Amino acid sequence: MVQAVGLRKAYAAVEAVRGIDVAVAAGEAFGFLGPNGAGKSSTMRMIAAVSPPSGGTLRVLGMDPAVDGSAIRARLGVCPQENTLDSELTVRENLTVYGRYFGMSRAAVGARADELLDFVQLTEKSAAKVDQLSGGMRRRLSIARALVNSPDLLLLDEPTTGLDPQARHLLWDQLFRLKHQGVTLVLTTHYMDEAEQLCDRLVVMDGGVIVAEGSPRELIATHSTPEVAELRFPYGENETHAATVADLAARVEVLPDRILLYTDDGEAALEAAHHRGLDPLSALVRRSSLEDVFLALTGRSLVD
Repeated sequence: MVQAVGLRKAYAAVEAVRGIDVAVAAGEAFGFLGPNGAGKSSTMRMIAAVSPPSGGTLRVLGMDPAVDGSAIRARLGVCPQENTLDSELTVRENLTVYGRYFGMSRAAVGARADELLDFVQLTEKSAAKVDQLSGGMRRRLSIARALVNSPDLLLLDEPTTGLDPQARHLLWDQLFRLKHQGVTLVLTTHYMDEAEQLCDRLVVMDGGVIVAEGSPRELIATHSTPEVAELRFPYGENETHAATVADLAARVEVLPDRILLYTDDGEAALEAAHHRGLDPLSALVRRSSLEDVFLALTGRSLVD
């Protein structure tokens, strides 16, 4: 569905994407993770055939975006991060008017709109204006609009940003159903739990390059440990106690509010720390997550 080799994107003196290789198979959910400025959005715009590559090769649906951009866009669904819904139209009109851009007949687009409103659970809001919808409803409508043309490939840029947990989980359910209906999903996200929930495979980008690739399980196995033990001490004491537990884990990370021990056996690490006389305010053991991988690969510092 997507094949990129040595893909680059430069804006004047800034090289946003620096020679990446990406392959997305039909029917899978593929994710791009990375901090701000990593090159995710630039890559998505090139895949969407709205921004020409500066170098390398790119094929989308077997076609060259530089030559077949219109044909590619006709088979894509795009859900951008920002709300681009028409506030002057009703919920249903946002679907029917958009569908006409693809040459669909009035009867066909009307039937498709009813089908999609049912899919995203907005049938009861079909006559409402966009301004009357909650943030979660608008996001669901944006996804419905991206599906009007029955796309082979759906591009989603931060699909659940700003939504409450209930709305996020509803969208996850709908995207999961879409994948099992055969729609290929390519998404960017800042939510690590979202990536673990939705993505079959993903890449972590940083500074315009891919620093890791694989399934969520593979990335955790390669770049982290099975478990993480968290110890919390009174403020200002973490640095002092970190030296005591430095040899109890494969990696020790000292944060202002806690010490993280990356280890194969979290309970054993906590017991060893206790035997060395440490008495933390609280302690817990959790499984290692994709967020641990992400922070290990890209760091904890903010990127503007």
